[in-house]
Amino acid sequence: MSAAGIVPQRCVLVLPSTAEFDSRTYRIASTLSARGHDVTVLARLAPGLPASETHPSGYRILRIPVSAMAGLPGPLRAMARLLRRPASSGRPAATVAAAGSPTPTAPARPARRRIGGLDRLAAIALTVRAQRGATHRLAPPADVVHAMAYMGIPVGLDLGRRDHAPVIYDARDIYVDAANLARLPGPARRLFARIERGWARRAQRVVTVNLPYAEVMAERFGVPQPLVVLNCAYRREPPAERPRRFHQRLGLDPATAVVLYHGGFSRDRGIEQLIEALPAFAPAVLVLLGYGPLQAELERRAADPALAGRLHVLPAVPPTELIDWVASADVVAMPIQPTTLNHRLTTPNKLFEAMAAGVPIVASDLPGMAGIVREADCGVLVDPTDPAAIGAAIGGLLALPAAERAAIGGRGQAAHLATYNWEAQAAILLAEYGRLTGRPW
Repeated sequence: MSAAGIVPQRCVLVLPSTAEFDSRTYRIASTLSARGHDVTVLARLAPGLPASETHPSGYRILRIPVSAMAGLPGPLRAMARLLRRPASSGRPAATVAAAGSPTPTAPARPARRRIGGLDRLAAIALTVRAQRGATHRLAPPADVVHAMAYMGIPVGLDLGRRDHAPVIYDARDIYVDAANLARLPGPARRLFARIERGWARRAQRVVTVNLPYAEVMAERFGVPQPLVVLNCAYRREPPAERPRRFHQRLGLDPATAVVLYHGGFSRDRGIEQLIEALPAFAPAVLVLLGYGPLQAELERRAADPALAGRLHVLPAVPPTELIDWVASADVVAMPIQPTTLNHRLTTPNKLFEAMAAGVPIVASDLPGMAGIVREADCGVLVDPTDPAAIGAAIGGLLALPAAERAAIGGRGQAAHLATYNWEAQAAILLAEYGRLTGRPW
């Protein structure tokens, strides 16, 4: 036992993505590593990434090659390869997006040929099967297994059985009401909900990212109310000088204001509405920082001469650098659309990152985010479906004197330092690890 009373233990985190940009995994793994624990992140391999590496924070990342094709039993896999050979593009049958949902590389089939969404569920199951089999062989022993998202938990449960270790299901969204799963036909969604409920009940603890999610999950899963561990950023004291990374990267005039959207490039995040709102906050520029399925479309729009260089698309940055990039903006916008229950209740990473950076916020007036923004008095809430309202809110903030705008951001930063910081959330999670293993973390 160390002088601080910590017993070094082994944690394996299972992640259904590459682990490059997953802030929550980074924060958990780096916290545990700094306390002397042996931490391994089991992620998914993608072109250009190493199969094994040591993160600068001290934890290991092992990346597993995963595809739906690899999840087929041997004879079926051989048959599928033969059938695919004439039209093969050299790519696997499915790749995995940042949120962990499989994205077929073949052209989408007409809706009438889909069997009630079961083809997508089958692709998910096969991808998970592939990761589970490879991970079972490669993963080191664990004292606790922390499985991220619905495509991580079946892999985590398998490792828990192997090592007789407690398993945490970190359900970061209400998945049956989120993204692609929300668009499945009713029978397929009900089938997925039943499967997920079984996973949640087999885990020793369900963890999620906010109280509204926890209340929904407790009712749907039939489990004790999940533990809430907010997606807050590490505590960050205001720097002596404000960073100007966007101005340096894009060669902007020092007087040009920057409005930032950062995160996933996908539908219903409010990106389209922000672009439509651009004329209302001229001459400021809008920077989209991230990655995802809309990237090519957004890059095409940014190249449109009609936008006169006012829209810029930049690649995602590692979690260790992100807050300095966010702090380089004048306003951070997150007009997430109220299209699903998951979105209406969300408290996204970008909210807490903007608060940590001390930048005023324009956010959706939805139950998840609104209470935090009002409590901290750190921005403006808008109807996210109305580009005019979004533009007016951003324009209004940019029109304020610099000192007044800084005061709004400063209130968010004060709330971050006092309450909404990772150090406070990590203490909650470490206590739960200790309860599950019987030894202090």
